[in-house]
Amino acid sequence: MSVRRSIIYIGLTFSLASLAFSFGSWITQRQMRDQLAANDARLTALRDEMARSILEMRGGIPLASGTKGDGAGDVVAAAGDAQSAIVDEIKRQLQSEMGLFPVRLLRDRKESFVELNAYDNFGKTNYGTAGYLGGGYFITVKHGVIALDEPSDGQEARRITGIKIRYKGKDLTARVVDSGNATVEVHPGDWAIIKVNQELDLPALRIDTGYGYDFAEPIFRLGNDYSKGIILSTGYIGQRTSNGLVTCLTDGHPGVSGGGVLNQDGSLVGIPIGRMQGDYRFSFILPLRPEMFRKVPGLTQVEEPVAATVG
Repeated sequence: MSVRRSIIYIGLTFSLASLAFSFGSWITQRQMRDQLAANDARLTALRDEMARSILEMRGGIPLASGTKGDGAGDVVAAAGDAQSAIVDEIKRQLQSEMGLFPVRLLRDRKESFVELNAYDNFGKTNYGTAGYLGGGYFITVKHGVIALDEPSDGQEARRITGIKIRYKGKDLTARVVDSGNATVEVHPGDWAIIKVNQELDLPALRIDTGYGYDFAEPIFRLGNDYSKGIILSTGYIGQRTSNGLVTCLTDGHPGVSGGGVLNQDGSLVGIPIGRMQGDYRFSFILPLRPEMFRKVPGLTQVEEPVAATVG
């Protein structure tokens, strides 16, 4: 009887242990589900808040400002306002979302962008960014390589006298081979193609002209931020403007004009061309169009756009 009793006790102990383990696993899984649901709800609330912020800004007429850099340097105060807290929180969420984007892919895409400097007849230097397309061709903004300033008071018109890209510590001369029809900065035609004659060991960007720019979709921006080298920034898609540009919640610091806007597949889908005047946290993106690459030979990775755009 003692042996049978021992077996019964062991069986009961094992059953109770199994039951306790199952109950504990169920509790843990339920807590995880609740946490995930809470995180999803929190992120949705943040995106809704971002949407309201963008709509409030669009309640008036948003004034655009270019993001080419001044050679003299540009200092912006780091102090924020009441709205900056929501922006910081969204950025923290984006940092966690970046885990979905392979670090190696980001590193490879970073190597596709170079620092750009343009010199004018007044001895002034402006800095920006250019993205490599292959064969010595780069895409950038028109206002970074062609003077759009109108002469005034009988003064001499501003002209760009030289364009240089920074490649492996050396400055290479570039020339404009094509451009859009922009006569002012932050315009649907504010794009240009430049070329260098040297052979370059740079990875060519993959182009996607059919990207939908869905609201609140995460994107990645690479640019020559404050002329301190190519720096990554993350952001969210906002809304399309009446002239075919797209607003984005990401830093629009001087020097990022002509840089790259990448989707989560790592494809180039647009270029940053400006920011909302008075607010460096909201940028304007120029979506890519097939016409931008009409003079880039051998570019076979361009996709047809989903819908026609303006400009």
